[in-house]
Amino acid sequence: MRLERATATDIPLVVALMNRAFRGKGAVPSWNSEAAYIDGDRTSVTLIEADLALKPDARLLVVRRDDASPFASVWLEPLGHASWYLGALTVDPAIQNGGIGDRLLTASEAWVRSRGGDRIRMTVVNVRDGLIAWYLRRGYRRTGETEPFPYDDSRFGVPLRDDLHFVVLDKPLGGA
Repeated sequence: MRLERATATDIPLVVALMNRAFRGKGAVPSWNSEAAYIDGDRTSVTLIEADLALKPDARLLVVRRDDASPFASVWLEPLGHASWYLGALTVDPAIQNGGIGDRLLTASEAWVRSRGGDRIRMTVVNVRDGLIAWYLRRGYRRTGETEPFPYDDSRFGVPLRDDLHFVVLDKPLGGA
């Protein structure tokens, strides 16, 4: 699986992909949609562009189809001390459940290792039991840490529950 840096032209396509995968917008439902507990869009072009401008060492990476349009994406951001943040791992819902997410995660881990990273950290909404279990089966572990859900920031959607927070997962990669 070949990860490429997203271009400015890719960003609207990745936004649409994330919104379909995370919030169930589209004809084919995602196996891990957040739509039951967060309404609205997952992200926007403005948010991604702002994150890329604010975090110039972070990378939004895509995997392309033969026609050059992305069908998967991932956000990777260095945190320091050889640790990286992995977020927004996304696969087009129309082709989910075929092992692409597993291959994307493996390729992301290899990408981080090739840049000297030895640990990946991520946050997952606490009620996403199926997704958390998916990551645990791939060697991630709960750190015991939590982070608050941004209830006061509707840029990431409108929460439909009052008990949301993020659980922190991490995985040692065994060095570069």
